[in-house]
Amino acid sequence: MSPYRFADRVGADDCFSNRLTATVRKGGAMSDEATAFVPGHVTGFFSVHRAATPAKAGSRGGGLTLTDGVDVRVERADERRVTLNGRETSVPAVEYVLDALDVTAAVAAETALPVGAGFGVSGGMALGTALAANEVFGAARTENDLVRVAHEGEVEAGTGLGDVVAQARGGVPLRLDPGAPPHGELDGVPAAARVEYVSLGELSTADVLEGSTARLSTAGVQALEEVREEPTLATFVERSRWFAEQAGLLTDEVSGIVDDVVEAGGEASMAMLGHTVFALGHGLTDAGYDAAATRVHPGGAGLTAADGANGAGERGE
Repeated sequence: MSPYRFADRVGADDCFSNRLTATVRKGGAMSDEATAFVPGHVTGFFSVHRAATPAKAGSRGGGLTLTDGVDVRVERADERRVTLNGRETSVPAVEYVLDALDVTAAVAAETALPVGAGFGVSGGMALGTALAANEVFGAARTENDLVRVAHEGEVEAGTGLGDVVAQARGGVPLRLDPGAPPHGELDGVPAAARVEYVSLGELSTADVLEGSTARLSTAGVQALEEVREEPTLATFVERSRWFAEQAGLLTDEVSGIVDDVVEAGGEASMAMLGHTVFALGHGLTDAGYDAAATRVHPGGAGLTAADGANGAGERGE
């Protein structure tokens, strides 16, 4: 398969084609509310790439998108309000999106994923807000433009560098070039799998990204090159584990769980950036852990149909 580019998203590689509708509707009908589903995203390895503009900045690396994700509902409102799982919160990336679209809305996000634990929840909220607000207010933005706005919001907030573009694509995305459309380039590992995870708590993405990233970036570039040479899930997880060790991000507790999974014959690594272990198949369960289960999400983010279907498929098992 040829490398996936944002500018050439058609046919089988169009991550929105099955579920995202009416996003370019200049002068078209508007609705009072709309909901978007954005898959979760676990990064296995990455390298940091700064740039003069947030659209060009980002990361290279690889990850898994998950059928456990974020449902984001946007409604017209007199005042802005953002909630996550029913609690009012502040999400700078969401505020950036609303400012960019010049709208006033109530944004309500729901997720079963742990927050601040490496699952791309803030990126999911930003992208879901962009997609749903575009529908509600008839903003007449294209898919690439909405992804760009959400990505910029994440970069400006310091809460992520590659989640949004990966969540827009779905599957097992490999970020070959950093940045949002039209700058970034993605490919992917053609695979599907059951995924388990155990979260031990939060890890500040901003704190890691604000420090020196030279060591982890060197490891991330090498890991990406090796996965591109052998694009399998087993290689992805093994190189993710190597990256976590080389980057100095592995905590003793996470390392102990990963070792238990490997000793039980499984494949596991640490989610970037969070105190979270993810494993393929039944790896964590077989090692004796009470793990949550999900699957690789086959498609990218999109609007939820009026009947509630969003194409998310089976979320765990």
